[in-house]
Amino acid sequence: MYFPDEEVSFIGEEIAEAYDGWRIFFDGAKNFKGVGIRVVLVLEIGQHYSVSVKPRFSCTNNMVEYKACILGLRLAINMNIQELLVIRDSNLLVYQVLGEWATKNTKILSYLHCVQDLIKRFTKIEFKHVPRIQNEFTDALATLSSMIHHPDKNFIDPI
Repeated sequence: MYFPDEEVSFIGEEIAEAYDGWRIFFDGAKNFKGVGIRVVLVLEIGQHYSVSVKPRFSCTNNMVEYKACILGLRLAINMNIQELLVIRDSNLLVYQVLGEWATKNTKILSYLHCVQDLIKRFTKIEFKHVPRIQNEFTDALATLSSMIHHPDKNFIDPI
């Protein structure tokens, strides 16, 4: 899918005003048609880079959320981004990554450890929880990604 930068907008401009660097929005969706992940990196000038993938393994909703985060962090690392604001509407992921909530699910631990390892590659990284309404665009794209057939090269494997 192609979305020109000037046609893409996010609700919640207070996020843009509070952070001058790169921001990342991500979401995962799991439904009866499958699983989809969408990541949108936004530069301070408003330029958008987006990626959509479809995991080819069975996973829970929480695993999908972590995979979306991991994909976004890897994308930022590959683009040599050093400072990043990670924006997510999932309390669970944000507070587990920040160490404020315990991770009891053993299936999630490897994903959490992967995120923690990737975080070390940034000079500055912040995680911010926002209401779902402020992540609506990425949520809709993740749902769309879960429902369409992707070329084989857009699949990702489990950790």
